[in-house]
Amino acid sequence: MKVKVKRLYTIIIVAILLISCQDKAQVGAIRGVWLTNVDSEAMFSEENISKAVDLAAEEGFNTIFAVVWNKGRTLYPSSVMERITGVKIDSVVAEFDPLKTLVEYSHNKGIKIFAWFEFGFSSSYKLDGGELLAAKPEWRSIGADGKLVTKNGFDWMNGFDPEVQDFMVSLIEEVIVNYDIDGIQGDDRLPAMPSEAGYDDYTIGLYKNMHGGKLPPTDSKDSAWVQFRADLMSQFMERIFRKVKSIKPEILISMSPSIYPWSKEEYLQDWPAWLEKGYVDFICPQVYRYSLDEYRTAIRDIVDSQIAEKDLHRLYPGILLKLGDYYASEKFLNEMIAINRKAGIKGEVFFFFEGIKKYPGYFGKNFYKEQVGFPELSK
Repeated sequence: MKVKVKRLYTIIIVAILLISCQDKAQVGAIRGVWLTNVDSEAMFSEENISKAVDLAAEEGFNTIFAVVWNKGRTLYPSSVMERITGVKIDSVVAEFDPLKTLVEYSHNKGIKIFAWFEFGFSSSYKLDGGELLAAKPEWRSIGADGKLVTKNGFDWMNGFDPEVQDFMVSLIEEVIVNYDIDGIQGDDRLPAMPSEAGYDDYTIGLYKNMHGGKLPPTDSKDSAWVQFRADLMSQFMERIFRKVKSIKPEILISMSPSIYPWSKEEYLQDWPAWLEKGYVDFICPQVYRYSLDEYRTAIRDIVDSQIAEKDLHRLYPGILLKLGDYYASEKFLNEMIAINRKAGIKGEVFFFFEGIKKYPGYFGKNFYKEQVGFPELSK
């Protein structure tokens, strides 16, 4: 009898441990939202930040990706930018420090804050490079036509140039040293370059050194030439990862690239390689689709062929909630999130914050009514 009781006790203990381990594996998830200074005033005052964080908390979000770099300006006082352009912070928020305020309010609500370097290697939008390239004209990206590379209105620095890369690393370092952030995030402009770029003397020299003196193809979409430059971006991704972890190992690295393989063909973002080589903690590809079939296909492609099963816990797709006058319907949101869960994806990130206001109570009542912790990573 004692043996049977002892055996039953052992079985119960093992079952409890197994359930406990399973719960731990399933509990963590990113429930994220992007907070920007475009088409939104959420970051323009301490009061607005307080309201934004309160709303995010009420709706069950546990992560905010807050813009700190766009249009050649920072959303925090930057000594790096002051030295280069004389402008320390975006004039719209010059009266206070939005990042500092966001960190304080978010942490008080148990929300993680990621510093989002939105513009990456882009210096301006339809301004011929803006103040940054006016101060540093040697940083201009060059296309096959010998002119500044612009794409979809964005003007680009030469992200292959070591000096430009040093600049970007210095911005990242400045933020992680001076603020109690939880992570950093790049997107389809970091690390990224338009595939039309790379015809500057430095990048051509690199190519010639590795190809017996031959010039790169004049066709910017040549597959080998694309891969050569994508590998340079991957090397910079590794540099970002190692630099950040050397300063504060606890800081998390999240990237939100375009959909693959378009991301590599158009912006030299070979992000499946970043995952495979361990250069990112999380990947949030921009699965911005307007129909259910398109979304389902994109998620299937990612899960089936672009990400290893062991890395599925690092995947948190970007969902388009609002853009201009467009708002995803509640039905469409329900369907997209159902696809994520069916695929084993435990969370997502929404672009962007203002869209949450259209559906008060919706996220908290439907998807995020039960609190979960932030995911714990196992390498």
